[in-house]
Amino acid sequence: MTRSVVLSAAAPKPVSAYSQAIQSGSLLFLAGQIPLDPATGKVVSGTLAEETDRIIDNLQAVLSAAGATLANVVKTTVYLTNMADFAAFNEAYARHFTIDPPARTTVAVAALPLGVRVEVEAIAAL
Repeated sequence: MTRSVVLSAAAPKPVSAYSQAIQSGSLLFLAGQIPLDPATGKVVSGTLAEETDRIIDNLQAVLSAAGATLANVVKTTVYLTNMADFAAFNEAYARHFTIDPPARTTVAVAALPLGVRVEVEAIAAL
């Protein structure tokens, strides 16, 4: 089985012992993205929709580095620190995944890195 690291300069650099994504065969496993601006390395704070848009932009950058798009995403996992944010998150998320959205799991967590409210990881079929 082949395994290769995918790295995009247009997405936030990993700050710990993980890769932005790993391609294994025809699957791409994307690490969770939080609303970090890749140019500054700082958290984008604003509405949950703005934070979600930044996350999706980051995911798209990593997908692009592997020759893929959001249309290749088959599964996402969403982590929210407050389930009361679900509706706002879902509205922003749905703008990006308009046709045949991927399977999705959403879970509530006690905390996320850098105090952000949302994180999204993805699996794509290439």
